Amino acid sequence: MMRVSLFVLALIGVLFFGGCASKKEVQIYNKPASYWYEQIIKNIKNLELEKADDAYTSLVSEHIASPLLPEAMLILSQAHMSEEEYLLANFYLDEYIKRFGNEKRSEYARFMKIKANFESFPNPNRNQQLLIDTIAQTKAFIAQYPTSQYKAMVETMLVKLELGNYYLDENIASLYKRIDKPQAAELYREKLKNSPLGEAKMIEPDIPWYRSMFE
Repeated sequence: MMRVSLFVLALIGVLFFGGCASKKEVQIYNKPASYWYEQIIKNIKNLELEKADDAYTSLVSEHIASPLLPEAMLILSQAHMSEEEYLLANFYLDEYIKRFGNEKRSEYARFMKIKANFESFPNPNRNQQLLIDTIAQTKAFIAQYPTSQYKAMVETMLVKLELGNYYLDENIASLYKRIDKPQAAELYREKLKNSPLGEAKMIEPDIPWYRSMFE
């Protein structure tokens, strides 16, 4: 009888501690979608975006069909944009379009991608290929969404992007002339002559002296 009692006590102990271990594992690895979503918001508020990204990874891994995913992606894209982390902002917007991109949702996400790219041009003499790609995306957006509520903002960004590209072409033409490559310089001069912005009165961007030596 004593041996049976000891066995029962031992079995209860195994079950109890095994249950505790299982609960601990559930707490670490199997949280509800709302928990991970709240962690994302909390970490963004604390400006801990890397932790917010980790919480998103857990959310998307454990709850691939959660209705909280679309909003989490948009919130994270805006958070990264606010911190000037435009590549990560675009990552979340691309994922959003790929997973949830119906007509209405895609319109907003594509607008945000244009805005993210537009805001990623702090230096006037760099990223020309991204500038050209963003101009193309902006024109495509206007064509695809002619009555969009974001149209006026997109058109304003387009004008500024095209002016920036014109300014870059001018600088490239001058550079080729300085390094004695007349044919390349003439190619860009012809491009500038054919541009509708040729008659525009542009204010050149103010470049600090310590950067102007390298531009």
